[in-house]
Amino acid sequence: MKKFTKFLIILALLPILFLSSCKEDDAATGVDNPAFEALQTYLVDNQMDLNQIISTTENGKFATTAKDGKYIIDIRSAEDFGKGHLDGAVNSSLVNILETAKAADKEILVVCYTGQTAARAVVALRLSGYPNAKLLKWGMSNQGNSGPWDSNIGDAAKGHANWTNDAPVNPSTYPAPVLYTTATEGADILKERVQAMLENTAWSIKNTDVLATPSNYQINNYFSEGDWNAFGHFKGAHRLNPLTLNGSQVFNLDPNQTIVTYCYTGQTSSIITAYLHVLGYDKAKSLLYGMNGLQNTHSQWTDNTAITGNQWTQGGH
Repeated sequence: MKKFTKFLIILALLPILFLSSCKEDDAATGVDNPAFEALQTYLVDNQMDLNQIISTTENGKFATTAKDGKYIIDIRSAEDFGKGHLDGAVNSSLVNILETAKAADKEILVVCYTGQTAARAVVALRLSGYPNAKLLKWGMSNQGNSGPWDSNIGDAAKGHANWTNDAPVNPSTYPAPVLYTTATEGADILKERVQAMLENTAWSIKNTDVLATPSNYQINNYFSEGDWNAFGHFKGAHRLNPLTLNGSQVFNLDPNQTIVTYCYTGQTSSIITAYLHVLGYDKAKSLLYGMNGLQNTHSQWTDNTAITGNQWTQGGH
């Protein structure tokens, strides 16, 4: 009788154990992830997928060298702003960029030291009702203070054991990041995630760190196949481009890894990294100075005239 009673207890517990296991599996795979799904739907439906943040026919590319007729927000330190700034510029911190933008009465141009931090501001602005916001390409480094760029270009990858011409890694598919929020509407979730991105200060990484141990990261190259082949690339790198929600390429990124994106200048990769932070890939990082720090003297810069304008030369572009 005792054995029969134990059997009945076990039988009664089986459905509970099964349901608990299913819930754990759902959490692990991201299946039960309504906040991400709501955010994804909102971004795609409102033409705010990654490729549309980078550039659209209507709003243009995120970077420009044109300064006239813009509402200029300079996000450098107050001290450096005080030493000199573009005519008519206002000073702001990155984290307060959306509050500062409320006073804008024309297209916003964001300025920083190199163009890389400003890229994060542009993502926040383009996702928050300022779809034509742009950054000043190269930042103040191209306005007479070339030091930040001059001191960071080089050929760190040349001849390095972890730089290769191998084929890109075949991508796997991963669950989306789980977003923890009390908001349920896509617009409200986006607002929360944009602010979280602006507060995330651990967004960049040096090329020496990635070259030393590329296996520590999921590395994604974000430029053309021709340049991928010509320049070479990090050992074990992917080439996921355009990396959109609508095209599902973003799900080839592992939310549990440190995702490192690199491009020509570090400005596009900064845009991508900021966007990934909004989506919940909080450990994502942008490789500082891009190919300009890895292969600045490579002949591909001039062989492919389409990218010549992305090569920094000493003293200014």
